[in-house]
Amino acid sequence: MTTATRPRFLDEQRALPTAQTAESCCSPVAAPTLTEGQAEEYAGWFQALADPTRVRILNLLANSPEPVCVCDITPHFNLKQPAISHHLKVLKEVCFITAERRGTFMYYAVNHACIAGFPEAARRIMGVWPTNSR
Repeated sequence: MTTATRPRFLDEQRALPTAQTAESCCSPVAAPTLTEGQAEEYAGWFQALADPTRVRILNLLANSPEPVCVCDITPHFNLKQPAISHHLKVLKEVCFITAERRGTFMYYAVNHACIAGFPEAARRIMGVWPTNSR
């Protein structure tokens, strides 16, 4: 980038506060409102949703009125059954889905109780509260 096309703000230097004064440079910062346990639980939820395959599996299950057998999930993905089972296990560990054995097959469904808590978790993380709750 030539000097003629370089934006001026890139050349401007801002004076950074130094540690020479004992007083704070900013107003006090509030402590986190989440407990460590809540933060760990919510982080697990987001980690489970950080994989596009798991998001799509959750979407497939959410759009199914009945529990779905793993053998009916696999054809929708370019993965083998063991990989699909691994993704289902991750979703089950964070309670996004439930599993029930029917004979030799496992059937999976969305855990609506857990999913209902997700918007509340997002509000807690972001500090956004409904007007009547505070």
